[in-house]
Amino acid sequence: MADLIYIEYDFAVAPLQPASDILIAQLGEVGFDSFVENEEGVLAYILKDAWNKDILSGIQILENSNFSITHQFKEIEQQNWNSEWEKNFEQIVVGDICTVRAPFHKAPETKFDIVIEPKMSFGTGHHETTHMMLQHVLDHDFKGKSVLDMGSGTGVLAILTAMKNAASVDAIDIDNWCYLNAIENKERNHCNQINVYEGDVRLLKDKKYDVIIANINRNILLEDVPAYAQCLHEGGILFLSGFYVEDMPSITKKCEDSGLTFEKNLEKNNWVAVKYVF
Repeated sequence: MADLIYIEYDFAVAPLQPASDILIAQLGEVGFDSFVENEEGVLAYILKDAWNKDILSGIQILENSNFSITHQFKEIEQQNWNSEWEKNFEQIVVGDICTVRAPFHKAPETKFDIVIEPKMSFGTGHHETTHMMLQHVLDHDFKGKSVLDMGSGTGVLAILTAMKNAASVDAIDIDNWCYLNAIENKERNHCNQINVYEGDVRLLKDKKYDVIIANINRNILLEDVPAYAQCLHEGGILFLSGFYVEDMPSITKKCEDSGLTFEKNLEKNNWVAVKYVF
């Protein structure tokens, strides 16, 4: 993996919100897979092999006169990204009982201590969607349950379900780097009941789960919700995030059409994380 080359886009954004969140969501839809928010705007990363010179042509917010967004880009080696994480990755605490931290942070006194080496993967708990999904996991009983973490990134959500005594956990991500990183992180946290797979929704054929967690993006969720529903046991739970409040009606309709019922949602800075019951 040491020879992977990423393209780094440095976006200067004014005003920062909600423009930064919208920009990240739209970039994610065209292949950018990692982001760092800072005081000036957003650093966004995409594999050079997935990049083309017209990659930003469909990013609508760049044409929005309500915001000023400029950018520059360059190639960046993976090892530079890792050192950047070590300089900027601060631990977070969720619900006063769960800490997500890097290996170089001091061990906390919270009930759940998740150690993550994020590297190029999404899912440190800093983004609103991951933070809210961690809240959902903390509020749910996973003892003895079978779990799917779809679009697992670092594996942080899968790891917390395992720490909450899930019987078995499948973590799936289409990105090779996320796949390898989740394996590292599940071993680092001694979560032997987690099985990590590289792939997409096609891996779910003939699978059944008590709980499915999917923190991806709106378009993928709209496409894949029916497949998730088919994989849930009767009375199963589906947690979804990666979209905005205004996307909830279309996501909920897709869930209802698949036999799921809305139960509750969390909101943070216009992002939502929703619980549905099968």
